[in-house]
Amino acid sequence: MRPLPINPDESPSYVLELIYRLKIRNVMTSRLVTCRKGDTLRHVQALMKENAITGVPVVEGPRLVGLLSVDDIIRALDGGYIDEKAERWMTRNLIVLEDDMPLSFGISYMEKYRFGRFPVLNRNKELVGIVTSRDIIVALLVEINGEMERLEREVLPRPESAAGRSRREFSTRRFDFENAGRASSEIKRMLKEQGVEPGLIRRVAVAAYELEMNQVVHSVGGRITFTFDGERAEVLAVDMGPGIPDVEAAMREGFSTATEWIRSLGFGAGMGLPNARRVADDFSIESEPGVGTTVRAAVRLKAAAARGDRDAHSGSSRPS
Repeated sequence: MRPLPINPDESPSYVLELIYRLKIRNVMTSRLVTCRKGDTLRHVQALMKENAITGVPVVEGPRLVGLLSVDDIIRALDGGYIDEKAERWMTRNLIVLEDDMPLSFGISYMEKYRFGRFPVLNRNKELVGIVTSRDIIVALLVEINGEMERLEREVLPRPESAAGRSRREFSTRRFDFENAGRASSEIKRMLKEQGVEPGLIRRVAVAAYELEMNQVVHSVGGRITFTFDGERAEVLAVDMGPGIPDVEAAMREGFSTATEWIRSLGFGAGMGLPNARRVADDFSIESEPGVGTTVRAAVRLKAAAARGDRDAHSGSSRPS
């Protein structure tokens, strides 16, 4: 395994602060794919392929008893024993992390042992997660980017709105539920400052929230761009994949590809895109599988008298 590109002796002070402030639980992957001792190595191979992972913990109930890596599967294939039980070939002598350890422990373990992943246990010695070098890097990048955005909001002036014009961009990240809704909240604030009537503000905020959450839940991340010129408020959502195989199906109320995990969080009900279309005067969507999706939703402010608020309370999710 390649070492992490983090040197505690040379890293900036803010990075060092993160390393010691964050806990292992803040960066670990908690959606676990596991197997049992009696499962065959072929079954474990299928789990790795299906979930695009390179390691599978072996468990008895909540307890960790072993670990199988993709190298173990390759050796089993080469050796002709792929149909044997996991118990015989799993690694039993495991190095583990605890979920309340500082992230600095995880980094030092990566450097010391050069393993690709470490199981994470809680105080009851139950398996609660897995940590990889990628998990650590992604968590640090998210935290650093969040700090940069906070500093920008403090240092940079508000977006110019000369002659009634405004433009603002927001980035989104996959499964970043902590910051989800920030774009719609900021858009609401901007429209209030422009003196837009509440019913129209709500319609724009609903469209912004639904498109923002659509990116957080279903894409690998993207960007929300809001523009306002006094007559029209437009939300443009562009993500970087994976795209929508069937756009027509995705526009049907209740259709969703969200996992059970996402649904358990209260998202993925299949109303996001239909709600965005319902509250918009102008709506378009283009998507290419493997490339990404572009959605445009606009509200014509000057046409408010004709349309009124008929879609302002139309079963949207929860714009903040």
